[in-house]
Amino acid sequence: MSKADTSKNNAFLIDMTKCTGCRGCQVACKQWNQLEAEETEFFSGEGYQNPPAMSEYTFTRIKFRDYQKNGQNEFAFYKEMCMHCNEPACASVCPVGAFEKTAEGPVIYKAERCIGCRFCMIACPFGVPKYEWSKGLPLVKKCTGCYSRIKEGLQPACATACAMAIGYGPRDEMIKLAEQRLARYPDRYINKVYGKEEAGGTSVIYLTSLPFDELGFKAVTLRPLPGYTWQALRLVPGVFLSVGGGLSAFSWITHRRDRLKNEKQAELAEQGSVPSKEEQE
Repeated sequence: MSKADTSKNNAFLIDMTKCTGCRGCQVACKQWNQLEAEETEFFSGEGYQNPPAMSEYTFTRIKFRDYQKNGQNEFAFYKEMCMHCNEPACASVCPVGAFEKTAEGPVIYKAERCIGCRFCMIACPFGVPKYEWSKGLPLVKKCTGCYSRIKEGLQPACATACAMAIGYGPRDEMIKLAEQRLARYPDRYINKVYGKEEAGGTSVIYLTSLPFDELGFKAVTLRPLPGYTWQALRLVPGVFLSVGGGLSAFSWITHRRDRLKNEKQAELAEQGSVPSKEEQE
């Protein structure tokens, strides 16, 4: 996988000391991506987040954590989403290039290339990609970083909905801003910018007043993960990778045949003629 030019790389700065748990970002994400509603309930075993996990219908959510401060029960909040790694493991293991790290920052998914191997789900250290188990021909689903909005000069939907806790801009500027807050308010924050170095650096960075592990953040290596994933793939039998390549070719042929069929039907429709069953086949 070739490295993307990250000179224009944008990033989210999520300051959890400013988050009120309103879930406005969840609503904005679901609305912009036109995600279906799902039956859900409070997951009391871990907190008061709702839904209990990200899924094909939920690309981001606010996780709740209970803790005690000066003898009083308090809440802390953590916005969970795709981390949009600088060197994404999902892209490094995908045999057909269905994932791509863009120069703007988001890691995007190209559904037309996907063969359903689900290597991305195994490789992601943050457990982000989800499978469409509800469908007969499933795809992988995850946060897009609102790439279509960014390309038009707009902010991501969640950042637009939250003027308080979510900042968005050039990654180097977001890191600089985070470090300025740490220096100015040392008693407010844990002295760490999560995402600055984790997994080789990500396009989502966090500040918090509580230890990251207590909030449920995953402990990941600081080394870029593609180095690990390629080492692991070398142990995969060649015949399996050949099957992956065959599935990729089959997928490409199938998509091409369907596209040509749709183009033919559209052309006949413009001419006012209805194709016969044989022609449709």
